[in-house]
Amino acid sequence: MAAVQAGPPGSLPEGRYGPGADARADRKLRIAAIVAAVLVTAGIGWYGYDSLSGDKVSGQVVAFEAVSDQSLQIHLEVHKGAGTVAVCTVRSVGTDHVEVGRKDVRLAQHAKQVDTVVTVRTTARGETGELVGCSAAPRD
Repeated sequence: MAAVQAGPPGSLPEGRYGPGADARADRKLRIAAIVAAVLVTAGIGWYGYDSLSGDKVSGQVVAFEAVSDQSLQIHLEVHKGAGTVAVCTVRSVGTDHVEVGRKDVRLAQHAKQVDTVVTVRTTARGETGELVGCSAAPRD
């Protein structure tokens, strides 16, 4: 019977898992770290570019009131860049949850926050006023 030389506690016999097993594991870890670093860098770059470029427009309905069976007033608050022209779409919905009126509103004021009251004509009495969405107007 052959005697097995024991190494330090916790060590593996040399050659048991093939030559260079540790080197292959190190290479795989290094490649994984490089790929992760590239993805993180790309994500940070995209976030920075998206934050600094483009015109962000957001809005919200502050209040609404049915003026008559044919119109509804919506108080709209819009946040945008000072030089940005915004287009917001608002709508009115009746008691049966069917859209009864819709309107696109163009906001060209040179302010970062615009408060405006929009009158939407309706085909029946509107029960709610909703903001469908806002975006920067296409440049002519």
